Amino acid sequence: MPKNEFTSFDVTAVVKELKSLVLDSRVNNIYQFDQKTIVFKLHKSNMPSIRLVVESGRRIHSTVYAEESPAEPPAFCMMLRHYLRDSWFDSIEQYEFERIVILGFRTKTGLLRLAVELFGDGNLILINPDGIIIQALFFKKMRDRNILHGEKFQFPPSTGKNPLTISKLDLQTVFETSKDVEVVRVLARSVGLGGTYAEEILLRAGVEKNVLCKILAPADIAKIFDVLQTLLSNVFEGKFDPRIIVSSDDETAYLDVTPFNLQRHAEGCLFKGFQTFSEALDEFFLKVKTAEKALASVEVDKLQSEQKRIKRMIADQEAALAGEEAKSERDKTVGNTIYAHFNEFEMFLNKLVTANQRGAEWSNIFTQILTDKKAGKSPEIYVEGIDTKNLVVNFFVDDLHFGLNLRLSIFDNANEYYERGKRSKQKSAGTVVALADSKRKLAKLERDLAEAEHIRSLKPAEMLEAMAKRKVETKDWYEKFRYFTTSEGFLVVAGKDVVTNEILIKKYTRQEDVVFHAEITGSPFVVIKAEGRQITDQALKEAGEYAAAFCRAWRENVGSADIYWVKVDQLSKSGPSGESVPHGAFFVIGKRNWMRNTTLKTAIGIEINETQACFIGGSIDAVRAKAKSYVVIVPGDHQGKDLLKMILKTLTLKLSKEDKEKLGKTSIEQIREYIPYTKGTINQKPT
Repeated sequence: MPKNEFTSFDVTAVVKELKSLVLDSRVNNIYQFDQKTIVFKLHKSNMPSIRLVVESGRRIHSTVYAEESPAEPPAFCMMLRHYLRDSWFDSIEQYEFERIVILGFRTKTGLLRLAVELFGDGNLILINPDGIIIQALFFKKMRDRNILHGEKFQFPPSTGKNPLTISKLDLQTVFETSKDVEVVRVLARSVGLGGTYAEEILLRAGVEKNVLCKILAPADIAKIFDVLQTLLSNVFEGKFDPRIIVSSDDETAYLDVTPFNLQRHAEGCLFKGFQTFSEALDEFFLKVKTAEKALASVEVDKLQSEQKRIKRMIADQEAALAGEEAKSERDKTVGNTIYAHFNEFEMFLNKLVTANQRGAEWSNIFTQILTDKKAGKSPEIYVEGIDTKNLVVNFFVDDLHFGLNLRLSIFDNANEYYERGKRSKQKSAGTVVALADSKRKLAKLERDLAEAEHIRSLKPAEMLEAMAKRKVETKDWYEKFRYFTTSEGFLVVAGKDVVTNEILIKKYTRQEDVVFHAEITGSPFVVIKAEGRQITDQALKEAGEYAAAFCRAWRENVGSADIYWVKVDQLSKSGPSGESVPHGAFFVIGKRNWMRNTTLKTAIGIEINETQACFIGGSIDAVRAKAKSYVVIVPGDHQGKDLLKMILKTLTLKLSKEDKEKLGKTSIEQIREYIPYTKGTINQKPT
């Protein structure tokens, strides 16, 4: 059976690797792809983005695969974003030799820790600086500890001796107290090594794994202890040779993944080597997860049944809502009708009440009314019938059938209908909420069903191929900044903040390049990369337009801004009197080349080739030259997701069915980086 979870040795190895990778990185964002899987997107200077995957109860490692994010992040993911986004990765440690990793984050509120439990069902537990639980993936009460909000976090009790601190004498004592137990079981449980490494140690020590502890000789115990120390030394010193063990019968069947070579795999096994243990883990668990998805596709029938049930529920709720709304409207109309004929009703009912007060029985009064009706002597208001038991006179007026209670005044009768209408309205409001909830459930269910049906239609090889397409390629240096390519092919790169402004000018700008800036505080540096070419007037125009769009004037809804450009040698980190310039800023020496009153505008479009489609942004001329469909954005009051949805809808309306298929499932978040301050409006005027 293929490996399905980490061993303690795996945890030690991957933590050692990850320290140099993730420490002092910034948490850009956090995603949750299923109930147990979290991915941290990390930024570190002069490195491509790092993606750290954490799956409760199973694994932790870096990954190069970017799964599709859910439309609405789960509540646990939103909580992690609230506390940890924009924090700094401070530490990563294994707790003793357990399958527990503690991640430390420097935040504005202090050092927060995330306990990652990689045993059993696992858990992810966020802990404040005082050791109190803020939130957990799973809250639970247990015999030996509780994972509850507001309680002190406690590590689970150890199930055996710590291999890191065990002495030869301790090991001997463990074996002596476990006389009639097999040695492999004692190493796996009482020493906490797990089955794989218990067998590996015994194999290297030349001790039969099923031998009883009471039969072990002192020399055997000494060999076992020495082999244990050697393995621990290898893992702590980083002597890794990462590999995936594959079946000798089928090289696509993965059996195990280890940080170094194990003798138990020496015979009859093939392997694939990797540069890092994280790379091996990433590939191994990609196949494990793919296989699980294939098995999960058997849930299609269950999902289809649930889909039918919810659809029936929605139909019933819609019918109930329509009925309540119609009843509410009718009762309101009856109340209005009573007031419209108020005097007529009052005169007629007064006649009836007066006759009763003069001694006439209600039954006789009603009989007389019906007799007059049959004789054609109808009163001013058409009487339809009489309920003698409840003293209600039924009328048919203005195409409405309704009754008036003789025990109530005309005013009270009208008010009673109004109150009925209000109650129906309130009842329909509750139905609206329930209906909206049902529709949300149906939408999620249909997404799950579509994915399950798609998975069932694929073969495992095709599923792996689909996942491989989500592999994140190593980015070029300029992809950590904002950038676009002009209509003439010049690369234009812009800073995102003071840090990237500083890096862009100091590290990536050459003497032949041109640097733009807006005459307003809070603007990015924008650089045209010459790369051996003569920079043209058209390139200057497009870069100036880009610099204007991303300056602070856009946020203030200003229509234009003054932009200037200079050569690189005109920028200095020292002012005229030697005073220092703030981080991310530079002092300009000499003449500035002005582009006065540059209109604030930018474009976003969809570029399409034979196999795929993608979003592009930049100056209008640059986007127009490449895009199949594009829109121009100017400063305005639309913002956030509403603006992004508006842009996506406008762009896709211009595409053919074939081109829409190339674009595939698209997240509006892919558009955000092209829109200054995620604020503006679509320019409807021709450009």
